Amino acid sequence: MTLLARIFSIIFHPLLLATYLFSLLAFVLPIALDPLKEEGYLNFVFLIFCVTFLFPALNVGIFKSFGSIKTLAMKDRQERILPFSFIAILYIVVTYLFYTRTRIDFNDNLLKFLVIIDALVLVAAIVTFFYKVSVHSMGMCGLIGILLPLNKISEDGALFYPTIIAVILSGIVMSSRLQLNAHTPREVMVGGVLGFTTSFAMMLVLF
Repeated sequence: MTLLARIFSIIFHPLLLATYLFSLLAFVLPIALDPLKEEGYLNFVFLIFCVTFLFPALNVGIFKSFGSIKTLAMKDRQERILPFSFIAILYIVVTYLFYTRTRIDFNDNLLKFLVIIDALVLVAAIVTFFYKVSVHSMGMCGLIGILLPLNKISEDGALFYPTIIAVILSGIVMSSRLQLNAHTPREVMVGGVLGFTTSFAMMLVLF
C-alpha cells in the first residue's frame, strides 16, 4: 500500500496538474484553449510542462542542494515557504509574459485558465505562511473545481467521465497522502476545501 501511495503521489504531483489539465482540454474541449490553433496544442502543452513542472522542480532541487530545504518532501511548514513563494512568483510571471508578449488577451479562455492556476498556487503559498496544507489535495480538488463548471459547456457531456475520474483520483491521492503520513486528516481536508473553493469561485467570476 505504501508503494502505491508513493506512486500516486508522484504521478499526481501538484506541479504536473496544469499539464494534465491542458492536455485534457486540448483533447476533449479545444475551445477552452482559444485562441490557440490546433496545430499549436502540442507545443503549448510542452511549454506548460516546462514552465509549471520542470523549471519549478529544478529550482526545488537547487534549494535542496543549497540546504534551504532538508528534503524534497518538505515535511516542515517553514521550509515550504521559500519554494512555494518562488513557484507562485514564477507562475504569475509566466502568465504575465503570455499576456504581454503574445496576442492572448484577458478575454481569451486560455489566459483565464492560467489565471485560475496562478490563483491556486498563490493561495497555497500564502496559506503556507500560517498553516501546512496538503498541496496534493489542493491541486486535485482545484482540478475538480475547474472541471465541474466546464461540464455545462462541453458538447455531448465530453467532460462528464473525466470529471468522475478526477473525483475518484482525488480520493485516492488524498488517501495516499494519509497513508504516507505526509499530512494529518485536517491538513488534507483543508487543502481540498481551499483548492475546490478557489478554482470554482474563479471559474464563476471569470467565465
